[in-house]
Amino acid sequence: MTSSDERSRKPRRRLFWLAAFILVLFALYSGGWFYLAGRVKTEAERAVTELAGKGIKADCVNLAVSGYPLSFAVSCDSLAYQDDAKNVAASAGDFSAVAQITQPLSPVADLRGPLRTVAPGMPPLWLDWDKLHATVKLSWPRPRRISLQAEGLSGQTDPADDTDPVQLFSAGTAAGQLQPNGQDIVYTGSFVDLKIDADAIGGRVLPELGGAGEATLKNGVALLSAPPKSLRGQAVDIAKLDLSSGTARVTVSGPISVDADGLVDANLKIKLKDPKAVAAILAGAIPEHKSEIEQGFAGIAMLGSEPSMPLKVVKGKASLGFIPLGKIKPVD
Repeated sequence: MTSSDERSRKPRRRLFWLAAFILVLFALYSGGWFYLAGRVKTEAERAVTELAGKGIKADCVNLAVSGYPLSFAVSCDSLAYQDDAKNVAASAGDFSAVAQITQPLSPVADLRGPLRTVAPGMPPLWLDWDKLHATVKLSWPRPRRISLQAEGLSGQTDPADDTDPVQLFSAGTAAGQLQPNGQDIVYTGSFVDLKIDADAIGGRVLPELGGAGEATLKNGVALLSAPPKSLRGQAVDIAKLDLSSGTARVTVSGPISVDADGLVDANLKIKLKDPKAVAAILAGAIPEHKSEIEQGFAGIAMLGSEPSMPLKVVKGKASLGFIPLGKIKPVD
């Protein structure tokens, strides 16, 4: 055998082992993909069975796992949850969640409306949208971020209820994001073109609104894991809450808490832009107090076009600057 023959065989041998290595990797990946697909179906069936044992009906109709080999997708024709003991129910249209092979910890989900809900103390609701899109950044032991964006969002009382449906609101777009910060949960959100139907607020009239905000729910990780039955003992720190319409704008920031007796404490800063425009909106929304609103905001307008003032609540007693506003009843 000549040295030239030996040299020609070495590249072929390397190519063979490389091809074999790739085939082994692909086989391992394929086995893992189909194993995970089977586990998803098995765990979903187990969860439904466990809930049924507690008297709760839940279903992901026609659960399917697809996308092999470049993605992992889970879909259902519809979602449903019903707990008769607590009088809680929810249902929605088809659902899909897809994770690309290049970003396995960043699934993207879409849900088709309407979302129909029943909860104690509330009329049955019908929420709908043109598009609802969610993204999740997964990590252990909790997600790093959950984002939700809706377009063409609207709400009304459920037309399947015995009474005639009442339109509640509509919004061009709405977005929200939850992100843990230690043991707290930080929420940021915004909406535009929000229209609140007059019938939903007793015939009162509000203009089209836009808003944005950021707030931190103290000890929010534990609260999301085990939702509290009461607001007592809870606290929120508002970094910024902004509500606007035309030239009118109201911005709120500061901490709010509720003590063990249900009494509210707050140390807020209220900033107004164009106080006269704000007064016109409030007067239209609360016509029975129109004269008091106009008189009060006439004084505020003397502080400039963008005045700010403290709003304090101490054990339920509220005051705006030096003006007492009355007492807030203890909350449940």
